[in-house]
Amino acid sequence: MAATWAMNSLGASALALSLISSAATFPFFLFTLPAGALADLADRRRLLRFFNGWLACSAGFLAVCAYAGGLTREVILVGVFLLGTGFAFQAPVASASIPEIVGKEQLPSAIALGGIQMNLAGIVGPALGGLLIPLVGVSTIFTLNAAAFVLVLIAVKAWRRAKVAVNTPLEGFFDSLTGAVRYMRYAPGVRIVLLRNLIFGVLIGAIPALLPVIGLKVLHLGAVNLGFVFTSMGFGSLAGAVLILEPARKRLKPNQMTILASLTLALAYALMATVRYPRAFFLVAAVAGAAWTVSASELWVAGQRVIPDWIRGRMNATHMMVAQGGMAIAGLLWGALAARFNVDWALLSASLLGVVGAFTSKRWSIDFSTHANLESDPLTDTYRAPYMPEAHDGPITAIIEIDIAPQNHIRFFRIMKQIRLVFLRNGAFNARLDQDIENPNRFRLQAMYSSWAALQRTDQRFTRDENALWSELWTLHLGQELPRPKRYLGIQHWIPEESATLRLKPTPPPAASGDRTAVEG
Repeated sequence: MAATWAMNSLGASALALSLISSAATFPFFLFTLPAGALADLADRRRLLRFFNGWLACSAGFLAVCAYAGGLTREVILVGVFLLGTGFAFQAPVASASIPEIVGKEQLPSAIALGGIQMNLAGIVGPALGGLLIPLVGVSTIFTLNAAAFVLVLIAVKAWRRAKVAVNTPLEGFFDSLTGAVRYMRYAPGVRIVLLRNLIFGVLIGAIPALLPVIGLKVLHLGAVNLGFVFTSMGFGSLAGAVLILEPARKRLKPNQMTILASLTLALAYALMATVRYPRAFFLVAAVAGAAWTVSASELWVAGQRVIPDWIRGRMNATHMMVAQGGMAIAGLLWGALAARFNVDWALLSASLLGVVGAFTSKRWSIDFSTHANLESDPLTDTYRAPYMPEAHDGPITAIIEIDIAPQNHIRFFRIMKQIRLVFLRNGAFNARLDQDIENPNRFRLQAMYSSWAALQRTDQRFTRDENALWSELWTLHLGQELPRPKRYLGIQHWIPEESATLRLKPTPPPAASGDRTAVEG
């Protein structure tokens, strides 16, 4: 509220007002994925403390500039960008912490509760801003904002996070980023949710981009009434979270809910282009807020259901990056349309996009997420050999041979297509299936890993759905016993001959025996 009001007080155009939304959301596109990697590698409690300190300093920067009389358009955009950067790093860490606090059954309710507190803040914040700006000015608002982040620091300090034992070496930071890209590429369900988030981001981005323009340039609202516009949207979001979400989930599938939400949002945009009575406009903003909450909540829950715990921080970051990237694009798109033509034309275009998005939702349905079981089900590796490599030695090639009856070949190939994706998204950089020319019923599955530690991490990343694929595969094997894997350590041509002979170390005696064989590795 304070940034928007200050920008308008400087005589900013419609495009400049829309750029505030882009400055706040573009950092999510730039920094959220590295933040997700940090969330999976570092102590999340410490990260939350650091980034809330960053947010406090960013708000303090705007306060100092306002008190010193140096609040220009460029300074406002830089300050909003710094705040957006802090949120971009903080958000994946905070969201990845939710499953640590609640169980799988409570996850949808916990996400809805998180949305409720955000909506309450969305009600109180703009209303307070609108009331206080005429009384104390924007400089005091920025100061109060900085103080609020200090309160969050105190709240985070009270969280006692349980420590989790790690049995395998952690990935490096850049390997972690590569793993996130790899998982996106080879997890079809994740790609569907990401695409839906991108479409939703562009659609919903019309609200933060155009609402200030409508309020200030079309309705000519004062600070108090402009705050009430955002407060009305917050009331609608709260109503959507409290009164609509749970009853709708009992009667409708997730994809049906997102379709209805998109159509409702399209209607709200069309009404925003025609309604010019402030009180009626407040009601339309409330409808838009309710549709926003319903669609965002269902897409977020679907994303949580298709993400295993070991990569949750990075994938949450990716979802945010895509959605906020869409909103950043929307700020430029809708703002440019409003400047080139008029704000009504931009709103009607957004309404048309909502209708188109609702129809395309059937093609990329998120209903599959309700049947996913990505609960961790790691393998207990009883693979023993006289000699073993060090953790970072590699590359490692794992090979297993399996005999399949001719009548089961088609079913086998279908299963292997999915198992290949399992290997690639969980840590292997190559996976292939070969058929024996001399015995067409014998097949060899080969997976390659960058190091011995990468192979061990893959064994720890298996989920119940992925182990179910292996169980189905073993029913097709002709042999009486499960095939035993063989593993090879790659010898690179640049390694000195003396070093190559010493790379495998004698295996120490086992401390305890496992009860499942990691034949999949």
